[in-house]
Amino acid sequence: MSLEHAAAMAAILLAAYFIRGIAGFGSGLIAVPLLALFLPLKFVVPLILLLDFTASVVIGGLHFRRVQWAEIAVLIPFGIVGVVLGTRLLLDLPTGPMLVALAGFVFVFAMRSVLNIRGDKPISRGWAVPAALTGGTVGALFGTGGPPYVIYLTHRVHDKSDLRATFSALFFADGMSRIISFLIAGLLLSAKVWVTYVAALPIMLGALYVGGRAHVGLSASQMGRLIGVLLLVSSVSLLFKALQT
Repeated sequence: MSLEHAAAMAAILLAAYFIRGIAGFGSGLIAVPLLALFLPLKFVVPLILLLDFTASVVIGGLHFRRVQWAEIAVLIPFGIVGVVLGTRLLLDLPTGPMLVALAGFVFVFAMRSVLNIRGDKPISRGWAVPAALTGGTVGALFGTGGPPYVIYLTHRVHDKSDLRATFSALFFADGMSRIISFLIAGLLLSAKVWVTYVAALPIMLGALYVGGRAHVGLSASQMGRLIGVLLLVSSVSLLFKALQT
Protein backbone atom coordinates (compact mmCIF):
# COMPACT_ATOMS: atom_id res chain seq x y z
CA MET A 1 0.00 0.00 0.00
CA SER A 2 1.39 3.42 -0.96
CA LEU A 3 1.86 6.20 1.59
CA GLU A 4 -0.98 8.17 -0.04
CA HIS A 5 -3.36 5.22 0.22
CA ALA A 6 -2.35 4.60 3.85
CA ALA A 7 -3.06 8.24 4.72
CA ALA A 8 -6.39 8.12 2.90
CA MET A 9 -7.34 4.93 4.74
CA ALA A 10 -6.50 6.53 8.10
CA ALA A 11 -8.66 9.59 7.32
CA ILE A 12 -11.57 7.42 6.16
CA LEU A 13 -11.44 5.21 9.25
CA LEU A 14 -11.21 8.25 11.51
CA ALA A 15 -14.38 9.75 9.99
CA ALA A 16 -16.22 6.41 9.88
CA TYR A 17 -15.64 5.49 13.51
CA PHE A 18 -16.22 9.02 14.76
CA ILE A 19 -19.73 8.70 13.33
CA ARG A 20 -20.02 5.17 14.74
CA GLY A 21 -19.17 6.59 18.16
CA ILE A 22 -22.00 9.13 17.87
CA ALA A 23 -24.74 7.07 16.26
CA GLY A 24 -23.83 3.47 17.11
CA PHE A 25 -23.79 2.54 13.42
CA GLY A 26 -22.64 3.86 10.03
CA SER A 27 -18.94 2.97 10.05
CA GLY A 28 -19.24 0.28 7.39
CA LEU A 29 -21.52 2.42 5.24
CA ILE A 30 -18.89 5.15 5.14
CA ALA A 31 -15.65 3.16 5.20
CA VAL A 32 -16.43 0.34 2.74
CA PRO A 33 -17.52 2.49 -0.26
CA LEU A 34 -14.60 4.92 0.17
CA LEU A 35 -11.95 2.25 0.75
CA ALA A 36 -13.29 0.25 -2.20
CA LEU A 37 -12.26 3.13 -4.46
CA PHE A 38 -8.61 2.05 -4.19
CA LEU A 39 -8.65 -1.35 -2.44
CA PRO A 40 -10.29 -4.68 -3.41
CA LEU A 41 -13.60 -5.53 -1.74
CA LYS A 42 -12.29 -8.94 -0.64
CA PHE A 43 -9.73 -7.07 1.47
CA VAL A 44 -11.93 -4.17 2.61
CA VAL A 45 -14.96 -6.18 3.76
CA PRO A 46 -13.03 -8.55 6.11
CA LEU A 47 -11.00 -5.62 7.50
CA ILE A 48 -14.08 -3.54 8.33
CA LEU A 49 -15.76 -6.65 9.74
CA LEU A 50 -12.95 -7.00 12.31
CA LEU A 51 -12.94 -3.30 13.17
CA ASP A 52 -16.74 -3.13 13.43
CA PHE A 53 -16.80 -6.21 15.63
CA THR A 54 -14.28 -4.61 17.99
CA ALA A 55 -16.26 -1.36 17.99
CA SER A 56 -19.42 -3.29 18.91
CA VAL A 57 -17.63 -4.86 21.87
CA VAL A 58 -16.47 -1.43 23.08
CA ILE A 59 -19.79 0.41 22.68
CA GLY A 60 -22.06 -2.48 23.64
CA GLY A 61 -19.98 -3.30 26.69
CA LEU A 62 -20.12 0.27 27.95
CA HIS A 63 -23.94 0.39 27.65
CA PHE A 64 -24.89 -3.21 28.37
CA ARG A 65 -27.98 -2.39 30.44
CA ARG A 66 -29.52 -0.24 27.70
CA VAL A 67 -29.58 -3.02 25.10
CA GLN A 68 -33.09 -4.13 24.06
CA TRP A 69 -32.40 -7.88 24.05
CA ALA A 70 -35.93 -8.92 23.04
CA GLU A 71 -35.52 -7.14 19.69
CA ILE A 72 -32.12 -8.70 19.03
CA ALA A 73 -33.33 -12.24 19.78
CA VAL A 74 -35.78 -12.06 16.87
CA LEU A 75 -33.24 -10.69 14.37
CA ILE A 76 -30.25 -12.98 14.94
CA PRO A 77 -31.50 -16.34 13.48
CA PHE A 78 -32.61 -14.84 10.17
CA GLY A 79 -29.49 -12.66 10.02
CA ILE A 80 -27.31 -15.78 10.17
CA VAL A 81 -29.11 -17.22 7.13
CA GLY A 82 -28.42 -13.98 5.27
CA VAL A 83 -24.73 -14.04 6.27
CA VAL A 84 -24.26 -17.51 4.74
CA LEU A 85 -25.86 -16.35 1.47
CA GLY A 86 -23.86 -13.10 1.35
CA THR A 87 -20.55 -14.88 1.96
CA ARG A 88 -21.22 -17.21 -0.95
CA LEU A 89 -21.98 -14.26 -3.23
CA LEU A 90 -18.82 -12.41 -2.15
CA LEU A 91 -16.73 -15.39 -3.24
CA ASP A 92 -18.50 -15.89 -6.57
CA LEU A 93 -19.55 -12.51 -7.97
CA PRO A 94 -17.21 -10.40 -10.18
CA THR A 95 -16.04 -7.00 -8.90
CA GLY A 96 -17.84 -4.71 -11.38
CA PRO A 97 -21.44 -5.81 -10.69
CA MET A 98 -20.74 -5.85 -6.93
CA LEU A 99 -19.54 -2.23 -7.01
CA VAL A 100 -22.62 -1.14 -9.00
CA ALA A 101 -24.90 -2.92 -6.54
CA LEU A 102 -23.07 -1.37 -3.59
CA ALA A 103 -23.30 2.12 -5.15
CA GLY A 104 -27.05 1.72 -5.64
CA PHE A 105 -27.57 0.37 -2.15
CA VAL A 106 -25.60 3.20 -0.53
CA PHE A 107 -27.37 5.83 -2.68
CA VAL A 108 -30.83 4.69 -1.54
CA PHE A 109 -29.86 4.85 2.13
CA ALA A 110 -28.08 8.20 1.57
CA MET A 111 -31.22 9.82 0.16
CA ARG A 112 -33.24 8.43 3.04
CA SER A 113 -30.82 10.08 5.47
CA VAL A 114 -30.51 13.42 3.62
CA LEU A 115 -34.28 13.80 3.30
CA ASN A 116 -34.77 12.59 6.89
CA ILE A 117 -37.26 9.95 5.74
CA ARG A 118 -38.16 8.06 8.85
CA GLY A 119 -41.26 7.11 10.74
CA ASP A 120 -42.02 7.19 14.41
CA LYS A 121 -44.90 4.71 14.39
CA PRO A 122 -44.07 1.27 15.82
CA ILE A 123 -44.08 -1.58 13.30
CA SER A 124 -44.87 -5.25 13.67
CA ARG A 125 -42.11 -7.56 14.87
CA GLY A 126 -42.82 -9.63 11.76
CA TRP A 127 -40.74 -7.10 9.79
CA ALA A 128 -37.71 -8.49 11.62
CA VAL A 129 -37.59 -11.39 9.14
CA PRO A 130 -36.97 -9.42 5.90
CA ALA A 131 -34.84 -6.87 7.79
CA ALA A 132 -32.53 -9.57 9.19
CA LEU A 133 -32.31 -11.59 5.97
CA THR A 134 -31.43 -8.48 3.96
CA GLY A 135 -29.07 -7.10 6.62
CA GLY A 136 -27.20 -10.40 6.96
CA THR A 137 -26.82 -10.84 3.20
CA VAL A 138 -25.73 -7.28 2.46
CA GLY A 139 -23.48 -7.21 5.53
CA ALA A 140 -21.55 -10.27 4.42
CA LEU A 141 -21.39 -9.10 0.81
CA PHE A 142 -20.46 -5.44 1.36
CA GLY A 143 -19.75 -5.04 5.07
CA THR A 144 -22.62 -2.52 5.20
CA GLY A 145 -25.57 -4.49 6.51
CA GLY A 146 -26.68 -1.79 8.95
CA PRO A 147 -29.45 -0.01 6.98
CA PRO A 148 -32.10 -2.78 7.08
CA TYR A 149 -31.45 -3.28 10.78
CA VAL A 150 -31.42 0.48 11.39
CA ILE A 151 -34.72 1.04 9.57
CA TYR A 152 -36.36 -1.76 11.55
CA LEU A 153 -35.00 -0.83 14.99
CA THR A 154 -35.69 2.90 14.65
CA HIS A 155 -39.35 1.94 14.35
CA ARG A 156 -39.14 -0.25 17.46
CA VAL A 157 -36.77 1.59 19.85
CA HIS A 158 -37.14 5.37 20.23
CA ASP A 159 -34.72 6.31 23.01
CA LYS A 160 -31.49 7.30 21.21
CA SER A 161 -29.17 5.87 23.87
CA ASP A 162 -31.08 2.57 24.00
CA LEU A 163 -31.02 2.49 20.21
CA ARG A 164 -27.26 3.14 20.06
CA ALA A 165 -26.54 0.34 22.55
CA THR A 166 -28.93 -2.06 20.80
CA PHE A 167 -27.25 -1.41 17.45
CA SER A 168 -23.87 -2.29 18.90
CA ALA A 169 -25.09 -5.48 20.59
CA LEU A 170 -26.83 -6.59 17.40
CA PHE A 171 -23.77 -5.85 15.27
CA PHE A 172 -21.68 -7.81 17.76
CA ALA A 173 -23.86 -10.91 17.19
CA ASP A 174 -24.03 -10.29 13.45
CA GLY A 175 -20.27 -9.74 13.33
CA MET A 176 -19.59 -12.99 15.18
CA SER A 177 -21.63 -14.96 12.64
CA ARG A 178 -19.82 -13.22 9.77
CA ILE A 179 -16.40 -13.91 11.31
CA ILE A 180 -17.23 -17.62 11.52
CA SER A 181 -18.57 -17.64 7.95
CA PHE A 182 -15.53 -15.72 6.63
CA LEU A 183 -13.11 -18.03 8.43
CA ILE A 184 -14.76 -21.07 6.84
CA ALA A 185 -14.65 -19.38 3.43
CA GLY A 186 -10.98 -18.37 3.87
CA LEU A 187 -11.62 -14.61 3.70
CA LEU A 188 -9.97 -14.00 7.10
CA LEU A 189 -6.84 -16.02 6.45
CA SER A 190 -4.92 -13.14 4.87
CA ALA A 191 -2.00 -11.80 6.94
CA LYS A 192 -2.47 -8.38 5.28
CA VAL A 193 -5.98 -8.09 6.69
CA TRP A 194 -4.81 -8.85 10.24
CA VAL A 195 -1.74 -6.57 10.08
CA THR A 196 -3.89 -3.71 8.81
CA TYR A 197 -6.50 -4.40 11.50
CA VAL A 198 -3.90 -4.15 14.27
CA ALA A 199 -2.45 -0.96 12.77
CA ALA A 200 -5.93 0.60 12.48
CA LEU A 201 -7.04 -0.20 16.04
CA PRO A 202 -5.67 3.01 17.65
CA ILE A 203 -7.40 5.14 15.00
CA MET A 204 -10.70 3.31 15.43
CA LEU A 205 -10.64 3.43 19.24
CA GLY A 206 -9.68 7.12 19.32
CA ALA A 207 -12.44 8.04 16.88
CA LEU A 208 -14.99 6.02 18.88
CA TYR A 209 -14.02 7.85 22.06
CA VAL A 210 -14.34 11.31 20.51
CA GLY A 211 -17.60 10.35 18.80
CA GLY A 212 -18.98 9.01 22.06
CA ARG A 213 -18.24 12.34 23.76
CA ALA A 214 -20.04 14.18 20.93
CA HIS A 215 -23.03 11.81 21.07
CA VAL A 216 -25.10 14.05 23.33
CA GLY A 217 -24.46 17.24 21.32
CA LEU A 218 -26.15 16.35 18.03
CA SER A 219 -29.77 15.60 17.27
CA ALA A 220 -30.72 12.43 15.40
CA SER A 221 -31.81 14.41 12.33
CA GLN A 222 -28.54 16.38 12.19
CA MET A 223 -26.50 13.20 12.41
CA GLY A 224 -28.65 11.49 9.80
CA ARG A 225 -28.19 14.28 7.29
CA LEU A 226 -24.43 14.37 7.84
CA ILE A 227 -24.19 10.64 7.20
CA GLY A 228 -26.41 11.03 4.15
CA VAL A 229 -24.15 13.64 2.53
CA LEU A 230 -21.08 11.47 3.05
CA LEU A 231 -22.88 8.46 1.60
CA LEU A 232 -24.02 10.38 -1.48
CA VAL A 233 -20.40 11.24 -2.28
CA SER A 234 -19.40 7.63 -1.68
CA SER A 235 -22.11 6.19 -3.94
CA VAL A 236 -21.28 8.49 -6.87
CA SER A 237 -17.57 7.71 -6.54
CA LEU A 238 -18.26 3.99 -6.42
CA LEU A 239 -20.37 4.15 -9.55
CA PHE A 240 -17.55 5.84 -11.47
CA LYS A 241 -15.09 3.22 -10.25
CA ALA A 242 -17.47 0.41 -11.27
CA LEU A 243 -17.84 1.83 -14.77
CA GLN A 244 -14.06 1.92 -15.11
CA THR A 245 -13.61 -1.67 -13.90
